[in-house]
Amino acid sequence: MGDTSTDIPAGRVWLITGANSGFGLALAGAALAAGDTVVAAVRRTETLAEVAGAHPGRLVPVRLDVTDHDRIAAVVADTVERYGRIDVLVNNAGRGLVGAVEEYTDRELRDHMDLHFFGPVALTRAVLPHMRERGSGAVVQMSSMGGRLSFPGIGAYSATKFALEGLSEALAAEVAGFGVKVLIVEPGSFRTSFAERGALAFATALPVYDGIVGPVREGLPEVAGKQLGDPERAAAAILAALAAERTPLRLPLGSDAVDAVLGSLEASVEELRGWESVGRSTDFDA
Repeated sequence: MGDTSTDIPAGRVWLITGANSGFGLALAGAALAAGDTVVAAVRRTETLAEVAGAHPGRLVPVRLDVTDHDRIAAVVADTVERYGRIDVLVNNAGRGLVGAVEEYTDRELRDHMDLHFFGPVALTRAVLPHMRERGSGAVVQMSSMGGRLSFPGIGAYSATKFALEGLSEALAAEVAGFGVKVLIVEPGSFRTSFAERGALAFATALPVYDGIVGPVREGLPEVAGKQLGDPERAAAAILAALAAERTPLRLPLGSDAVDAVLGSLEASVEELRGWESVGRSTDFDA
């Protein structure tokens, strides 16, 4: 990070992973506009040279692959040493993986879980002692509407987000008494680079699933750049949620996400009501 002499900024200090594009870049911009300081964690710091040059000392790129846990510890320690605190951690780095469950290899599944679950959890554990000591802070977990529901072709991606959401729900209850907030963000389709063919990973296709997963495999890249969601409006919504007296645990963003989550919840309640008597019948007699 360069000079590690303590430099206490007036605004908040953000640590944002994947800050060179999409939601990460939009959140960095919103934080800078609010007068805050952003430590932008990316795999290649040169991708942020222009933005950093426009905000000297306030946007600081640092090299971090979130699957490198030793490097995670060093980045968190360096940030706290330099700025005295981390007010907001945003676990944003990630990518899509398209394929049927039968098509995924163990390596693909483990790598995806390292990127979307074990990395964010390691970062969260690293910042929590500092937030607890200060009695304030926020952890923003960038999930997806795919963290609440799933459909053919995105099983691996959803599995990682389901895991992160489950852990974060418990985390929120564990740290609330220390003044630390947890916000799970569940975007739908937004105009980021996520769906671009070069950004997505694809499992080796089995022809038997062409009719089921094929539309997802071909359809995601086709909508790139045409999505309804605006990343800058999403960033504003996230800042508003963090500023609220009662920050929500989960925040679906985008009309498609709101509709999909509501539909999934309603279908779940309907199914549970249909099988409620069977579920209750398995208790011992009173």
